[in-house]
Amino acid sequence: MFDAHAVALGPHGMLAVNVAMLSIIGWALWRAEQKLSFGSDWIALSMLGVFAIAGRVLLDPIPNVQPVTVIVLLVGIHFGATRSIALATAVALGSNLIMGHGLWSFYQAIGWSAVGIAGALLADRLYVDGRLALPALAGVAAISAFAFDWIVSLSALHSLSADVFLVYLMAGIPYDLLHAVGNVAFVAWLANSLSDIMTRHVAIPAAMAVNDVATNRV
Repeated sequence: MFDAHAVALGPHGMLAVNVAMLSIIGWALWRAEQKLSFGSDWIALSMLGVFAIAGRVLLDPIPNVQPVTVIVLLVGIHFGATRSIALATAVALGSNLIMGHGLWSFYQAIGWSAVGIAGALLADRLYVDGRLALPALAGVAAISAFAFDWIVSLSALHSLSADVFLVYLMAGIPYDLLHAVGNVAFVAWLANSLSDIMTRHVAIPAAMAVNDVATNRV
């Protein structure tokens, strides 16, 4: 009897399967979101978390390319700092339970939380007159890639000496660039659609999200 599970796929074939699965997940979540009532912010955030985790896991064959950074940045813009921190930490833990959990998970949570806080602080510049300022958002997303990667790289100080750390950072620049290019691509591909979804469920106007850092209202 033929065993379909024995079919071997190369890296490109496996990546194609993963992209197809991510597309199905994204489509299903989008259809489900359309049936939500306005203001269903926590349900929308949960759906974004599922998509972020799935995107990170399924796109793992592409080094350092994943949608999490852009999603957390957009959540910071629309929902404020506190919820972006909650999402960032949940995604770091949830995806690493599949990919491998360890000390680095803590630094990833800090890194993505910092991205979300930056989104909240820059909300009035990145979301203007009810629309995303895509060129500015792409620039912030690219910078966020380096900031996140360098924050995560701090975990190496637990095993490397400080004088080797700079060499370690320099060696990682090609991966930082891949992360930055991936973020810009995700901004062009997903930002407007995700922003529309978040806008339908946001509890406060995006321009007020910056106040969340100081007031902790959200």
